[in-house]
Amino acid sequence: MNGKTALITGISGQDGSYLTELLLSKGYEVHGIVRQTSSLIANTSRLDGVYQDPHEPERRLFLHKGDVTDAGMLVNLVRDIRPDEIYNLASQSHVQVSFDLPEYTANVTALGAIRLLEAVRASGVDTRIYQASSSEMFGPAAPPQDETTAFHPRSPYGVAKLYAHWATVNYRESYGMFAVSGIAFNHESPRRGETFVTRKITRAAARIAAGIEKRVYLGNLEAVRDWGYAPEYAEAMWLMLQHDEPVDYVLATGRAATVRDFAEAAFAHAGLDWRDHVEHDERYERPAEVPELVGDAAKIGREIGWRAEVGWDRLARIMVDADLAALADRG
Repeated sequence: MNGKTALITGISGQDGSYLTELLLSKGYEVHGIVRQTSSLIANTSRLDGVYQDPHEPERRLFLHKGDVTDAGMLVNLVRDIRPDEIYNLASQSHVQVSFDLPEYTANVTALGAIRLLEAVRASGVDTRIYQASSSEMFGPAAPPQDETTAFHPRSPYGVAKLYAHWATVNYRESYGMFAVSGIAFNHESPRRGETFVTRKITRAAARIAAGIEKRVYLGNLEAVRDWGYAPEYAEAMWLMLQHDEPVDYVLATGRAATVRDFAEAAFAHAGLDWRDHVEHDERYERPAEVPELVGDAAKIGREIGWRAEVGWDRLARIMVDADLAALADRG
């Protein structure tokens, strides 16, 4: 053990699970906040590989029932745990859903961040804070986008992330906190939720190849994105909190692909022609589209040494293979 303690909000999500594995491998004691569902059973399936029974005397993973909408809980938890590092990954992170639930998105994604920052300030705990910012804050700004690009969010999700981003900057400048934002471009994995476009594509490709389904419906096929591999982005989060100074960085691969490109690569890897199985559904179009998000992560490469290694095409193959394997395991 290295003696460090970390607190992760959104620990049961894609990024939270990979970050948990990374921190445990480095000897951390890890605490995570899990939000309860209506069935009162937390969805922690992504943590199955590192789960530790609460009765184990030497365990280093602790899950706490809570929510970033509860300010009192956050103050008490930060005061009691006194973490060396905090990673705020909790969010309503689906862009399309944010148009349907804008107030809920703001409450969790925007105000959740300010509650956490205020909990740190109120408790007086000396800690380092990572805020998960998003490339959606850039909106229609011309690519490649970097740390100097002007923000222009085009969804309630992007607006909420921008509030959280500037709140982090404000608390750093006002109270001297070591608080940083990683402006992460799209990053995916086999643990991505099934309603996100990349996983929707790879899951469909696997199921169609297995004869379970025949087609998948997608929205804007011409949207350009910079898709990276989530475990690599979890490492970037950790590296940012090990840096000497609190600095905000763009996290990206710098490689562009359309949704069409990703679908073509995924279906080809499954032995299929995407044109035979992908159909357009305008209901998946957003009220305000973001045409092209491609990041320039040169700054973090120069100053910290982080670079994304997995590009979108290899990522598509990784995700299809995982979805095919999952089907095989189910028989």
